[in-house]
Amino acid sequence: MTAPAAPSAPPARRRRRFGVHLFLTAVSLAFLAPLLLAVYASLRPYQETAAHGYFSLPRHLSLDYYKQAFVDSGMSKYFLNSLVIAVPGVLLTLFLASFVAFAVSRLRIRGGIVLLMVFTAGNLLPQQVIVTPLYVLFNKIPLPYWMSDSLTMYDSLWAVIAVQVAFQLGFCVFVLANFMRTLPREILEAAIVDGAGVWAQYWRVTLPLCRPALAALGTLQFTWMYNDFLWGLVFLSEGDKLPVTSALNNLRGQFFTDYNLLAAGSVLVALPTILVFLLLQRHFIAGLTLGASKG
Repeated sequence: MTAPAAPSAPPARRRRRFGVHLFLTAVSLAFLAPLLLAVYASLRPYQETAAHGYFSLPRHLSLDYYKQAFVDSGMSKYFLNSLVIAVPGVLLTLFLASFVAFAVSRLRIRGGIVLLMVFTAGNLLPQQVIVTPLYVLFNKIPLPYWMSDSLTMYDSLWAVIAVQVAFQLGFCVFVLANFMRTLPREILEAAIVDGAGVWAQYWRVTLPLCRPALAALGTLQFTWMYNDFLWGLVFLSEGDKLPVTSALNNLRGQFFTDYNLLAAGSVLVALPTILVFLLLQRHFIAGLTLGASKG
């Protein structure tokens, strides 16, 4: 005796599903088109694209531009500068934000909602508004010689890290506080019954449950801090300390710019963020879909 066949989806539902997939595919291609065009152009000589156009079929493909971009721009030291800014900045931001979010959402401190609103309101302030006050302030904050060659906060990576953490903290507090509110209070109450103090409740109970949210925020924060160009340009005067986004300026000539070489440099600059996303992709998607369904 054969089992009855499973009912197929109605034609209308299949058409809607096909339409959704077609729309998402078109949107994905639209977002990927600039990157794919940059990769395609970086593999072709400039003389070829100048003669036949960027959308013509290739006659010669090579990786010469990538080697030239990496060597001519001194990109290795700029990569290191960006990592020195982004990695500590992300870790410090997530640590401080999770601390504040835990206090606001789990400890029921007095004025917690007001504190959360203050942190969130900080994201509404345009960064360009406080460039001049921060420039003056950092020139007056002294640092020991082993932390800054200028003996002040200005012209040191500490200034860029501090600004990145300050501006990204409010967004992370807002996201983590709302996520922690969805965690069952019974877990925290059971930990309190077992004798867990506040630090154990935070470090050993709450943070492991926040791993998807932390991974999603970590991916976003690394991308934003790594790709930032403004703060490094404002607070760093020595070229050797600038982030990797500024290295692309070294590939521009005074009278002529090889845009295929510039495309190769742009692809090299984007590689670390793509690698971070691929490594944290599973946690990142899980963090974005939290709360999408119940049960």
